[in-house]
Amino acid sequence: VQLQASGGGLVQAGDSLRLSCAASLRTFSSYNMGWFRQAPGKEREFVAAISWGGMTYYTDTVKGRFTISRDNAKNTVYLQMNSLKPEDTAVYYCAASRHPNIRLIREYNYWGQGTLVTVSS
Repeated sequence: VQLQASGGGLVQAGDSLRLSCAASLRTFSSYNMGWFRQAPGKEREFVAAISWGGMTYYTDTVKGRFTISRDNAKNTVYLQMNSLKPEDTAVYYCAASRHPNIRLIREYNYWGQGTLVTVSS
């Protein structure tokens, strides 16, 4: 199983980025998919998730700015990030889970390699 995250880069505050995560999961549509991030010197944290049924969840700091979506035909999950802030700077990871508590890191079975997002002020 591979999860390939892409789309990171260096942007200025207020800019937008869209992250993509392509998954080689045979039954992708049955997985909950999540995005997490890890800033330098900090622990990995939950950012957003989308259930197999399409329900979306966000951490409070990104609500209204980030949008998670999925395309089951392409086995891909996206994270549209608008109005980026310097505090959004982190390595962003996508992950797949078959467990119900999709805000929890330990519930995820498969992880991508991460893509770096750097937001300058």
